[in-house]
Amino acid sequence: MRGAGCALVTSLVASLALCACEAPTSGSTFTPAQAQQVMVVELGAIESVRSVTIQPGPSGIGAIAGGALGGIAAGSNIGRGTGSVAAGIGGAVLGGAAGNAVEQRVTQRTGLEIVVRLDSGQLISVVQDADQQFVPGDRVRVLFGNNSVRVTR
Repeated sequence: MRGAGCALVTSLVASLALCACEAPTSGSTFTPAQAQQVMVVELGAIESVRSVTIQPGPSGIGAIAGGALGGIAAGSNIGRGTGSVAAGIGGAVLGGAAGNAVEQRVTQRTGLEIVVRLDSGQLISVVQDADQQFVPGDRVRVLFGNNSVRVTR
């Protein structure tokens, strides 16, 4: 069982690493689907910028991986029979909660809320990764298209 349990744990950790990835929300990073797509460009000026935290919703992978790890660790190391089953269930519940918390911390990142006054007079707000520096008054381009909006120089 230890060999199978180890393989299960390895597979769950790899799944967590793969599922934690998501489409970029950067002003300068594009997915392959966004490449060679027409985007409408509007010009404007930065009104304000503030730091925000971009927190993706939980995928459930952290809870599943943590639950599996906790269940295997507690169930195989504590008691026999019903005691082992109860320990496995308790370990799975605690491991799932811990795995979910770890996933939340690992996937959050620093972003910017950028308020832009377009040359048309319209005021918009865009949240994206903090991979560029903006200050009020900067002239910028706002790219609209392919279900995304980004601010760039």
